[in-house]
Amino acid sequence: MAVLQQVINGPTPCSGAALQLRALRAARGMARLGIGRGDRIALLLRNDLPFLEATLAAQHLGAYAVPLNWHATVDELLYVLDDCRPQLLLVHADLLGPTLRARSERIGAAPLLVAATPPEVMRAYRIDPIAGEVPPGAIEWSNWVAAQPPDDSPPVATPESLIYTSGTSGKPKGVRRDAATAEQGALTEHMRCTVSGIDASARVLVAAPLYHTAPNMYALRAVRHAQLLVLPARFDAEALLADIERHRITHLYAVATMFSRLLALPEAQRRRHDLSSLRFVLHAGGPCAPEIKRAMLDWWGPIVHEYYGSTEAGPITFCTGAEWLEHPGSVGRAVGGAHLVVLDEAGKPVPPGQIGEVCARNTGYPDFSYLNQPEARAELQRGEFVATGDLGWLDDDGYLYLSDRKKDLIISGGVNIYPAEIEAVLLAIDGVADCAVFGIPDRDFGEAVAAIVQPMPGHALSETSLCDALKARLAAFKLPRLIELREALPREESGKIRKRLLREPYWAETGRKI
Repeated sequence: MAVLQQVINGPTPCSGAALQLRALRAARGMARLGIGRGDRIALLLRNDLPFLEATLAAQHLGAYAVPLNWHATVDELLYVLDDCRPQLLLVHADLLGPTLRARSERIGAAPLLVAATPPEVMRAYRIDPIAGEVPPGAIEWSNWVAAQPPDDSPPVATPESLIYTSGTSGKPKGVRRDAATAEQGALTEHMRCTVSGIDASARVLVAAPLYHTAPNMYALRAVRHAQLLVLPARFDAEALLADIERHRITHLYAVATMFSRLLALPEAQRRRHDLSSLRFVLHAGGPCAPEIKRAMLDWWGPIVHEYYGSTEAGPITFCTGAEWLEHPGSVGRAVGGAHLVVLDEAGKPVPPGQIGEVCARNTGYPDFSYLNQPEARAELQRGEFVATGDLGWLDDDGYLYLSDRKKDLIISGGVNIYPAEIEAVLLAIDGVADCAVFGIPDRDFGEAVAAIVQPMPGHALSETSLCDALKARLAAFKLPRLIELREALPREESGKIRKRLLREPYWAETGRKI
């Protein structure tokens, strides 16, 4: 493995050699716990060095790192932990409370290790300093790692991280990918070289949470191939510009929400920093409004690229900034070993310009399965292709344009949110007869959650009471930005709510549907 020169994750940089050594020490400690090929290491961590150390250690042993969304509620974490049954759980100290309950209730005797929450993370998230300290009696990650000798065994064929994504039912599913064969590894390497742009001279910054697929991939690629990796504690628009200048960043991973926040800065702040070092900016994780994309290209030039894909299928298309200017609104053409088709309801390819279901297969990517849910794979299978859940069309040159979603999904700030989960919580509230949850346009996040609620006769519901009830059951990023009460909801003759009629008015003036 090529070792990067430095990781900057706070005031004290870590050399790439030190990171690699700590990863090998962690691997030896994990091996002593009996962890090996196919086992799972759960990580409830913000962007911090222990995230990288534990992931690299797990991959050295052929085990799966399982990044957990630290925005999730206790119940949501319990579900994932119960499903993946990790052999080790590593958690930041300030997030320890819910994971201790999870450990005692669901994951039995799996060792629990605690990493001290760094001061810069506590400042960024306004965490009480006492909460960031490792409690007495807990196994402290850094000391535990330092006590291990480096693992000198040859690395096992490395699997991808096991990322949890949601299904149409709203229940998370763990996407477990096989280790790549030599042929697949070569194709994947070529594809990732194209998509990431990262080479040995790259100075990379990733400000998005590493529990998401794309930033996880980008940061780990930087560890293996770049010169420098900068992991800010939290995204801040002006601080990002300052970091680009200070560290002479060449490669940046972003999501569309970050672009909106950057563009919202006063002109004087935007022009204050020297950004001339930037040469490759990659965004993914959700649609970027055309006006936002064009504004970023006007500001930074045609170095703003994007890729489109799914956790299951991997990267499918890639679109350079120059290609986007020639094909506005496109997410690009098939990349690497990906094969892209648009199918009609009968599963037949449609001609260019006609909307259908976007499907792909990636010969350069190892196959995947859903942990503990092998039958769920069939829901996405379209012959030899896997459905992405999106609707779109291809032009005559093979460029893909997304038009809508076939599955009932909201992507807000690059995060997948499933209305079915929120609707189930709403329907459990006393006085709610029925409801419909869907996405509405949001300049910063791409989409926001909206809920239309039909009260039972004689029940006095309010937006405030519903919001309070939801806060107790859902993570903050899933809470509706808009709650509206209506006496009746539009329905089909079968009784099914016509959600499209509720959703369309909010999108009518935007020129887009996602």
